Amino acid sequence: MIGVVVPAHNEEVCLPACLAALAVAARHPGLLGEPVRIAVVLDDCSDDSRAIVERHAAAEAVCLPIAARNVGMARHHGAEYLMRAGARWLAFTDADTCVAPDWLVAQLSLGADAVCGLVTVDDWSQQPDHVPARFAARYCRQDDHRHIHGANLGICPVAYARAGGFPPHASSEDVALVQALIAINAQIAWSTQPQVVTSARRQGRATGGFADHLAMLATLSADATQA
Repeated sequence: MIGVVVPAHNEEVCLPACLAALAVAARHPGLLGEPVRIAVVLDDCSDDSRAIVERHAAAEAVCLPIAARNVGMARHHGAEYLMRAGARWLAFTDADTCVAPDWLVAQLSLGADAVCGLVTVDDWSQQPDHVPARFAARYCRQDDHRHIHGANLGICPVAYARAGGFPPHASSEDVALVQALIAINAQIAWSTQPQVVTSARRQGRATGGFADHLAMLATLSADATQA
C-alpha cells in the first residue's frame, strides 16, 4: 500500500481539487492496482473540510483530526497512521496543491530513499505582476535542484523512521526532515519528474511557507532579484 499525507487547516476551498487530483494519481495504471490510502490530517479545522474529505471516501481518503495548529505535527501524525497501516511509501503534498496523474509513479520509479520534487504555479492572479518573473529567475528546474517542498515529497518508511520523522515545527518542517535524511546518508533524488501545481495565494497556512516566500519576492529590489 502507498500512503499519501495531506495536512489541512480550513482548506474547504482547495481540498476538492486536491483530492480529485490525488484520486486520479491513485488510479494510474503504472501502480498496477496497488492500493493508495490518502490521510487528510484536519488540523483544528472549523470549516467544511471534514465533510469534503468524507465525500471523497471512494478515493480511499480518511480524516485524521488533530488540534495542534502545527504542520510538522500534522504531517508526522499522518505518516505514523499510514506506517501502522503498512504503507511501503509515504508521499506528502498540500491541500492547496494538485498532483500530476503520474505523481506517485514518478516518485516510485526513482528508486530512492526519498524524493524531493518541484512545484509549478499556473495562476499568479493573487500576486503582483512582477512576482512570476522573480520566482522563475531564482528557481532551478533541473535535476539535482536542491529545492525542498512539503507539497512534493516522498520517503520510504524505513528512511523516515531513521531520520526521526517530521519534527514538531510550525514551519520549515520539510527542510528539517530532509536535513536529517542527509545526515543519515539517505539516498535522495532531487528530481523534476514528480510534478505538482500549487497555489500562489497571498495568505498561507504556515508562517515561513511558500506564501511568505512569494511575499518576500514581491518586496525585493530589482537588483536583489538578479543575485
